[in-house]
Amino acid sequence: MSNDEYLKLDNQLCFALYACSRSLTRLYRPLLNQLGITYPQYLVLMVLWEDKKQSVSSLGDRLLLDSGTLTPLLKRMEKNGLVERIRSREDERKVFVQLTDKGEKLKKKAYAVPEQMFCHSGLTVEEFVRVKGDLEALLKKLSNQAVQDLR
Repeated sequence: MSNDEYLKLDNQLCFALYACSRSLTRLYRPLLNQLGITYPQYLVLMVLWEDKKQSVSSLGDRLLLDSGTLTPLLKRMEKNGLVERIRSREDERKVFVQLTDKGEKLKKKAYAVPEQMFCHSGLTVEEFVRVKGDLEALLKKLSNQAVQDLR
């Protein structure tokens, strides 16, 4: 491939991933609007539906978000009554997040979202599993590379 070919937008993996991410998020929007939440809020809720109480740092690790992004998101969710932030008594630098009753009740309404998104994707089950696996493998390689670059 020539140098000019390397710089063509259509040859960029990052752009394909970016465009897919934006398209998926756009498909989520009407479904999540019915629940009164945004996509980042949906991600936080999914983690908390798995484990009702998390430290902000473990939540950030799980979602690959830094505290500068996560804190305003959690503040908005707390204002909307979905989560509660609790400062640790042992170490006041540590903050935990837990679901409120309202956040827990939203789970039942959210059950339909993954199925509807799967239908909108146009993927077969096999394609879905393959694409998700490929993306997880890419993320792992990129994460490993980032760690090596820091050394």
